[in-house]
Amino acid sequence: MSHSTPKHAVVTRSQWLAARRQLWLHEKAFTHQRDELAAARRALPWVRVEQDYRFHGPCGELSLAELFAGRSQLLVYHFMFAEGWSEGCPGCSFLADHFDGANLHLAHHDVSLVAVSQAPFAQFQAFRQRMGWQFPWYSSHGSAFNEDFGVTVATDGSAQYNYEPYSGDEAELPGLSAFYRDADGSLYHTYSTYARGLDILVNAYNFLDLAPLGRNEEGTMDWVRHHDRYEGAQDKPHCCGD
Repeated sequence: MSHSTPKHAVVTRSQWLAARRQLWLHEKAFTHQRDELAAARRALPWVRVEQDYRFHGPCGELSLAELFAGRSQLLVYHFMFAEGWSEGCPGCSFLADHFDGANLHLAHHDVSLVAVSQAPFAQFQAFRQRMGWQFPWYSSHGSAFNEDFGVTVATDGSAQYNYEPYSGDEAELPGLSAFYRDADGSLYHTYSTYARGLDILVNAYNFLDLAPLGRNEEGTMDWVRHHDRYEGAQDKPHCCGD
């Protein structure tokens, strides 16, 4: 992250307005393209979920259907927290810092937003308390859920991540999957996204994209820390990037 003063064009107000109007036209076109992309995402075909995935939460074992909490739509954030870890990925934690505010509204629009991690449920409770999060966070330990939705991967060179071959050395990776439950209780997988596809979840980045220096990164999220560690030691590396 650079703190130096950038070399930048300085112009009159009228010149700035002319340049701003050109950018405004570009922004309007992008907004329409984004709307078209969202419509194409909604138009994807669905896959019926046949597997009886089991999860663990504060009240014991749950099914995938129970994660919907009575709603018809479910968003699952695949939070990187593997068995044996003492804290979650800093990049996933950066995203998760946005969830509680969103849930104040999503819960009233027929959408449940939850996190799921591979580690046993008891293992991430101290970290959750440390972070102060309230969103539902479940364990998929003992099920194939993470593997089936592409976020726990083999490291033998045969793995796929983000719809392409994966050659990294991380076995746990970030993602988000969307599901629908119809009136008769049938469940469908509708969408999954990974890596930079998760940018849309990070409203802090939207603010930074409006700031004079933008994201000001040398690598994706290279400046991000757990929110209680910005004044302390650097967090361990994370892979919620490219």
